[in-house]
Amino acid sequence: MTDLPPLREVIAAHGLSASKALGQNFLFDEQLLARIAAVPGDLSGRNVLEVGPGPGGLTRALLRAGAKVTAIEMDRRCLPALAELAEAFPGQLTVIEGDALKIDHDAIFDGEPYAILSNLPYNVGTALFTRWMGGEQWPPNWTSLTLMFQQEVAQRIVAQPGGSAYGRLAVLAQWRSTAKLAMKVHRSAFTPPPKVMSAIVHVTPAAMPEGGSAAKLEQVTAAAFGQRRKMLRQSLKGVPGALDALETLDVDPQRRAETLDVGEFVALARALST
Repeated sequence: MTDLPPLREVIAAHGLSASKALGQNFLFDEQLLARIAAVPGDLSGRNVLEVGPGPGGLTRALLRAGAKVTAIEMDRRCLPALAELAEAFPGQLTVIEGDALKIDHDAIFDGEPYAILSNLPYNVGTALFTRWMGGEQWPPNWTSLTLMFQQEVAQRIVAQPGGSAYGRLAVLAQWRSTAKLAMKVHRSAFTPPPKVMSAIVHVTPAAMPEGGSAAKLEQVTAAAFGQRRKMLRQSLKGVPGALDALETLDVDPQRRAETLDVGEFVALARALST
């Protein structure tokens, strides 16, 4: 195993501090980082995409696990620390400076499968997650997502119908994937400590329901949960054909969005696709 200086020394040596504007919070606990890297199973020789590596805490855990890591980092202050990691693990780490929201992730790996592991910056986490869960191509080129979110967001991803956490993220995550809460991470593990607790979500692709449409499902869930306190007859009236589809599917239009399970939303999207 490659000997590396403690993360605190790396950060001090490069004069780094977490940027609130970039949603950064650094993890120093290497045992915890190793546990996160182990969530998707054996990474030896596998392609891994990491977004927002910062000074490289999770990156070094992934490299020690034998992964071939491509890291996207937009904070150029962190690039020298990442360059040192690349030297310590020859041929295992590629660093791309840029905005992960503006980069074609599949193109990076030239069509080869890859896992995604990331302590996502808080300010882009949800946007990246919905992007990875979207699109008509399924299964995706990514084989799994192992992502750290604010605990509240993580709970929304794995939520079941009927509760206040259940919403659009849960439906998009669960209609053709399996999503689970892998572990919780206490705020004290970070520097600086965020105001909220965090959690790791692990998502693996599943079979896509026949006749399903990601675009229609996104449209329906956005409308339904955009006005979640209103009955479906009100929240979906702006979606062409939705009220007729409710009648065809024998779904009571007086129900509210959080009472529909994932299968009912998929059926509604399918009905609007025909």
